[in-house]
Amino acid sequence: MHNRWKPNVTVAAVIERDGKFLLVEEHTSDGLRLNNPAGHLDPGEGLADACARETLEETAHRFRPTALVGVYLSRTQRPSGGLVKPNPVTYLRFTFCGALGDFLPAQRLDHGIVRTLWMTADEIRASVARHRSPVLLQCVEDYLAGTRFPMALLHTDMQ
Repeated sequence: MHNRWKPNVTVAAVIERDGKFLLVEEHTSDGLRLNNPAGHLDPGEGLADACARETLEETAHRFRPTALVGVYLSRTQRPSGGLVKPNPVTYLRFTFCGALGDFLPAQRLDHGIVRTLWMTADEIRASVARHRSPVLLQCVEDYLAGTRFPMALLHTDMQ
């Protein structure tokens, strides 16, 4: 039987407040890296719900997506360990912006998240070598350019 290729579906949040963007610093196989609050879509979950959940798990902030900033396809090499060549991994990322809600101080951050931080667009541009995702900066640039798509663009059929 032939295995069908499928990209990893992820969601991310671009959250701006007072000219700064909420990012996470996390442990990865490449060391400490910066990223938007982001993560994988879980089975039975809608895209906006996944983004709200991931943002809460990674930042301890509630988040309500109000617009889609963009859909991004990226390919990276994941170390496979040993002498075998790295495995190519493709991500299909749905990035949202929206309303940042309450901070929940009792909420534990996801495993691997070291801290949250607020950075200006210029600081994000200057830290590209530390970005976990190759589309982190593009998501922020698209947000700054005013790119917004209505949530009505997305449909979820959970049959």
